[in-house]
Amino acid sequence: MTWFGLFLPQLRMSFPTILERTLAAEAAGFDSVWLMDHLAAPAAPQHDTFEGWTLAAALAVRTTTIRIGHLVTCDPFRHPAVLAKMAATVDVLSEGRLELGIGWGSVERELETYGMDAGPPSARAARLRETIEILDLMFAGEPFDHDGTVALHDAIGRPRPVQLPRPPLHIGGAGPKLTMPIVRDHADWWNCPTYAVDRLAELRPLAGSARVSVQHPVGLAAGSADREEVVAVAERRFGSWGGLVAGTPNEIADALAAETAAGVEGFVIQLTDFGTPESVERFMTDVAPTVARA
Repeated sequence: MTWFGLFLPQLRMSFPTILERTLAAEAAGFDSVWLMDHLAAPAAPQHDTFEGWTLAAALAVRTTTIRIGHLVTCDPFRHPAVLAKMAATVDVLSEGRLELGIGWGSVERELETYGMDAGPPSARAARLRETIEILDLMFAGEPFDHDGTVALHDAIGRPRPVQLPRPPLHIGGAGPKLTMPIVRDHADWWNCPTYAVDRLAELRPLAGSARVSVQHPVGLAAGSADREEVVAVAERRFGSWGGLVAGTPNEIADALAAETAAGVEGFVIQLTDFGTPESVERFMTDVAPTVARA
């Protein structure tokens, strides 16, 4: 069954606006809402950016059906046991609606800016593997020891998540040497980022048995009358990202439906008007049904 998520990066938006758009997505039938995990927004550090997991907890207790995740949690930001405790808490608060998205932390400049000596990419990727191992041990709810880069002795994780043995694990990224082997070995879902959509067919075999979702910026026109204007704005705002889909509802539905033939089961879209309730409703009414039938 195809699912649809709304990427709603918490940049330059008040909490009431974020909540309004999340509730609009829930009411329209979106399956999930996705936040970002940055200490400062890349290329826009001067703007307010809420902390991603604190925000997820706030949304968890103000929603009822929509699932909540991050694309993606930056692993070096948090001790693995602390992250496990946070994830279990949000899963309990949401009554089992957490999607656990994680990556090894590829924005090196951000780590340096905030004093995190996480090592080179290979070391960060190795730590992500260890983090996943510790998450699973914490979620089991029984005392355990772990000897590695991170050492834990007689540790225990309580409460356990509602979703057992763990919330669905999404790993985002597209690097064939560091990221995709972790996807193959550990992920429930591989999230193909927008910049790698053009390599989907090439990368898909590297994901092993993980199921596939893709990200797209989407410029959604109401129809032919405003198509030219909407496409121009979308290209100006997101044209450099890769993977941009813009046009009428039928054009967008056709483009996304074609990806289901490549095994894509989930779509995480970022509306280029930043998720106004009108566009959220239009996408789920005029686009999603066609893609789901495909």
